[in-house]
Amino acid sequence: MAKRIIVNSLNPPFELPDNWLVGGDSGEFARIVDRQFQQITKNPAPKTPPKICIAESEPLQFLASFISARAAKCPIFLCNPNWVKQEWEQVFDLVEPDLIWGQNAELKKIFPSLTVRQGGLRLYSREFHSPTKNGFDTIVIPTGGSSGKIRFAIHTWETLTASVQGFQQYFNLEKINSFCVLPLYHVSGLMQFVRSYTTGGKLAIGSFKALESGKKSDIEPEEFFISLVPTQLQRLLQNPDTANWLSRFRTVLLGGAPAWPELLETARNYQIKLAPSYGMTETASQIATLKPEHFLAGNNSCGQVLPHAKITIRSPQGEILSSNQIGNIAVNAKSLALGYYPEKFGDSEYFQLDDLGFIDRNNYLNIVGRSSDKIITGGENVFPAQVEAAIRTTNLVTDVAVIGLPDKQWGQVVTAIYVPANSEVTVKTLQAAIEDKLSKFKRPKYWVIVEQLPRNSQGKINREQLQEIGLKYQ
Repeated sequence: MAKRIIVNSLNPPFELPDNWLVGGDSGEFARIVDRQFQQITKNPAPKTPPKICIAESEPLQFLASFISARAAKCPIFLCNPNWVKQEWEQVFDLVEPDLIWGQNAELKKIFPSLTVRQGGLRLYSREFHSPTKNGFDTIVIPTGGSSGKIRFAIHTWETLTASVQGFQQYFNLEKINSFCVLPLYHVSGLMQFVRSYTTGGKLAIGSFKALESGKKSDIEPEEFFISLVPTQLQRLLQNPDTANWLSRFRTVLLGGAPAWPELLETARNYQIKLAPSYGMTETASQIATLKPEHFLAGNNSCGQVLPHAKITIRSPQGEILSSNQIGNIAVNAKSLALGYYPEKFGDSEYFQLDDLGFIDRNNYLNIVGRSSDKIITGGENVFPAQVEAAIRTTNLVTDVAVIGLPDKQWGQVVTAIYVPANSEVTVKTLQAAIEDKLSKFKRPKYWVIVEQLPRNSQGKINREQLQEIGLKYQ
């Protein structure tokens, strides 16, 4: 379908297919983009474009803000509209934003010195500050990792589109249609828009809560990719009707956190065309992905490396390891971020990660865990992911995370923090259920019951909060 120009005021003009936005009004969207762009550019231009934080909770408003800010060549900082005072203080100290877009009354309470601009644009402002140290046309995406401390990965349109091109080539596609139920301020949500926009595909935006309750979007799933995190997939598989609908999708991308074997097996039983992937904010989403046909054939790895990236497994000394040898994952990719705001990465030929894994003889990437999460108890190495997977297979918990707590005798003790499946689950039943699944030194010595684990919207555990929970138990 031919594209039509919908916003002439932008330079270059902003254009999309007529039907790109499933269930949305393209004309109204164009008007929002135009209005926001005019708001930035109507006043005498400052020497440097303003740094804009986008904290929009409404998806179309977010996308309109993103497009108009990018058209004005402003440094863009994506922000979680649900951040609280402590997190916003980190952002203000680090970024010193000039403009904040978002309907956020709480933010106004936190920072009463902010003023509201006229024009109905939900725009907060303060005096312009110095430009970013890494140029104007940057797209800066938040990443909290497992600690919860906010960092911003510096991307450009070139790094984001490099990720799209690798995706296109790997899946042999021309157009990419995306059904997005993930936050757009997160790389996993943003990249679904970028893929659709740059390839002329369709974009449908839905609510995961609505999907979980059984309300399906009015799309043909066979034409779409959907991205989920493991906890979302688990919830959707609990309803056979939703699970069968999910099996109709062209591909279900799975990432954000490690998936456990039982979850993968359940998805396989429903014949869901799952594509477990490995990637992060710093790499503009996945750099390794398992193709659905290989998943359905029984492969549980993270798949092979996408064309735009290179992954090596290295020893602590930086030596490249052979097949099936476990070491630190190192990445070199066209989609790699330039650095963490405000500093660029050094000149190293690769980006060293905390993740541990190996590449098997068929060039499939397998993740073992995180080096910093590794528990050393009595001189033995224990990887939390293996213990968590064993506990999950008992069906006695709905969620679990494993950490190491300090101990004078053992150095660290393996500790399971879990949500029981029902009130009849006891420590004794859990211990008995994993007796034949784990060596004795890997079995948790402490078991801590909680109502809910501290996970973010992508399913990642906040390890600092877990440690606090565990230490209180001790």
